[in-house]
Amino acid sequence: MTDQDLLAERFEEQRPRLQRLARRMLGSEAEADDAVQEAWLRLSRSGGEEIENLGGWLTTVTSRVCLNLLRTRAMRGETALDEQLPDPIVESIAVDGDPDASAQLSDAVETALLLVLDTLSPAERVAFVLHDTFDVPFEQIGELLERGPEAARQLASRGRRRVRDASADRDAARTGSGRRVVDAFFAAAREGDFDQLVSVLAPDVLLRADGEVASATVIVRGAAQVASRALMFSRPRAVLHPVVINGLPGVFVTVDGEVVSLMAFHVEGERVAGIDAYTGARLAGVQLP
Repeated sequence: MTDQDLLAERFEEQRPRLQRLARRMLGSEAEADDAVQEAWLRLSRSGGEEIENLGGWLTTVTSRVCLNLLRTRAMRGETALDEQLPDPIVESIAVDGDPDASAQLSDAVETALLLVLDTLSPAERVAFVLHDTFDVPFEQIGELLERGPEAARQLASRGRRRVRDASADRDAARTGSGRRVVDAFFAAAREGDFDQLVSVLAPDVLLRADGEVASATVIVRGAAQVASRALMFSRPRAVLHPVVINGLPGVFVTVDGEVVSLMAFHVEGERVAGIDAYTGARLAGVQLP
């Protein structure tokens, strides 16, 4: 076995951990694959002879590749929120003692975390993921970010605070104020009460709707415009089933026993700030409670 073969073998031992790191950093399986492959190419070119701690070296290199990708996204103004809906993970309101529901809950927690991480700055995301998930010391994180250890600590703290707040929001999605706001939204829609619908919606509410083509997302902004769309739910044969979707309060809607849509609600205070609606092709393969 050549030295290169031995190096490749040692790298493969690290690959699963690097893949988890890159996916948590980037939120994309394909981009994570590319980042890990780039780490291997850099290791292969270096020869590895002078690397004392291979795991630490690969963590740093992979993190730097991810950081550069995140910064490039930020410079281009890329936002997953406006461009494409995440795949829906649907969980029931009650999961105690249900193995299948518990598995859905685990997937939903992961999806919800990635959605929160998308709202962080590149530096906050890197600092939080490296320290809180992979136990990388702040001194090493600071070097990567070209900042001091205390600055790295503050970045991780801001990321942690947002994740904690999102966790509280997720718990509220089951029975809290978020669910009550969603109920008020559908009550107004069923009554065909346009003015009441508008009052439940934030003035700059954002509706994202996926239709027959999964990659085509329709964007509707503004309370009046979204309320006009929502009046379609006044159909008497529509049945609403409360669920949690990607950590958000939501429903799946059936007509004559057939699922016609999924809707997840971003609730801020006592109003709906955003709606993610899934119909058509995006419903295929979705596991429902």
